[in-house]
Amino acid sequence: MKQIDKPIDLVNRLQTFEAFEGIADSSLQWLIDQADYVLYENGEQLFFAGMKTDQMQVIVEGEYIAKIEQQGEFREIGVFDTGNITGVLPFSRMQETRAVGRALKDTYVLELHRRHFVEMVNVDYGLVQNLVALMSNRIRNFTQLQVHNEKLMALGKLSAGLAHELNNPASAMTRSAQELHSKIHTTPEKFKSIITMRITDAQTDQINELLFAKIKAGTNEDLPALQRSQIEDDILDWLDDHDIDHGEDIANTFTDYSFTAEDLDQVEQILEGQNLGPILWWLESTLSLETLIGEIRESADRISTLVRSVKDYSHMDRSGAKDPVQVKDGIYSTLMILKHKVKKKQIILHKSFPDDLPPILAHVSELNQVWTNIIDNALDALPENGELTIQARVLRQFVCVEIIDNGPGIPENVINNIFDPFFTTKGVGEGTGMGLDITKRIVEGMKGQIHVSSKPGQTSFQILLPITHS
Repeated sequence: MKQIDKPIDLVNRLQTFEAFEGIADSSLQWLIDQADYVLYENGEQLFFAGMKTDQMQVIVEGEYIAKIEQQGEFREIGVFDTGNITGVLPFSRMQETRAVGRALKDTYVLELHRRHFVEMVNVDYGLVQNLVALMSNRIRNFTQLQVHNEKLMALGKLSAGLAHELNNPASAMTRSAQELHSKIHTTPEKFKSIITMRITDAQTDQINELLFAKIKAGTNEDLPALQRSQIEDDILDWLDDHDIDHGEDIANTFTDYSFTAEDLDQVEQILEGQNLGPILWWLESTLSLETLIGEIRESADRISTLVRSVKDYSHMDRSGAKDPVQVKDGIYSTLMILKHKVKKKQIILHKSFPDDLPPILAHVSELNQVWTNIIDNALDALPENGELTIQARVLRQFVCVEIIDNGPGIPENVINNIFDPFFTTKGVGEGTGMGLDITKRIVEGMKGQIHVSSKPGQTSFQILLPITHS
């Protein structure tokens, strides 16, 4: 960057810029006289994130690209060329830059320090009005961009959560299907020994009765490890004593279904000591298939539940009208989406929702964005094994939802600004600063209220939403 002499035709050039339409030559000359004329060579930065903003910058010639950092990546805001004005503007409260601007070619800039803005009001109020209108448009466009980016970040959280949660049941289903395929392909050879057996109808009925009793009881998931190991060893010893092949596989499956050595004695008694090997193989195969099919069914149910949660969360398949909704439904859907973050930090969740909690009238997708923004922030703030409490109750004419975490708290010098647009306490690129601003606007758009209180070890967001009266 270097200061250079101003061209003699600068007034004529400024007259062609939309921002200076209708401004007198004398006012433009005043602007030129107070400003510096600066050259930014190709590749030089006009501004950077965190830079103190004291200059209004008029691009007289050239172009620059502006980017903002989000999620560790620089996202392009746009390319700005001759006639564009950036930096601080009259009546702007802007103190520092959030974006990075880099010249794409040699760029000539007229820079006016903010100390001249008061004098500008006296020189030409029309010039001030034009610049304020420009500022309003800039704020609106940038806000729309940030809201769009916030929605993309919310979509990223949704997809990340969904990917984490879908991976486990999908992998389990694939694994079970492969085992089922392997199991079925071993059946034809072993089935020969079954069809050549001669057992009575009474024996068949007794074996089936034992089998279906075990299937009905289901697998014993709560069996302590030490006790399970002892039972499995007893079964394995029994199988070894009776010269049964593949004893370990049979013992493992039988232990899952609460078989004991006494049950095997009963089988031996029913069969009068004959055909033990084929019958025990058939029992193990039937129980294994039952287990594998159950795992596939459970995984499919889990995936179906996740898809249903996503549909509830995003309010798919429904109109854009407000609907009477129960707040706990949206909160449960949100917790399902963020479950991977809860599990990663081993967060302890406390939930309390009265059965008679009345409904509220809301756009479900908007309301779920409220829960996502607040709960996600709480999870980010919490340490490992932290506690998150979500409770609801009736308070006057409102449903009151409180989301409380035992994290480090919000500093006193920050808490009054957390609902301001673009304000964030997260690191550069980790947040847009629009999440809680959007949350506040959604709640207030529902004629509700949102309050926050914080101290070390307890941060509480209280959301009051009007009760729907039929």
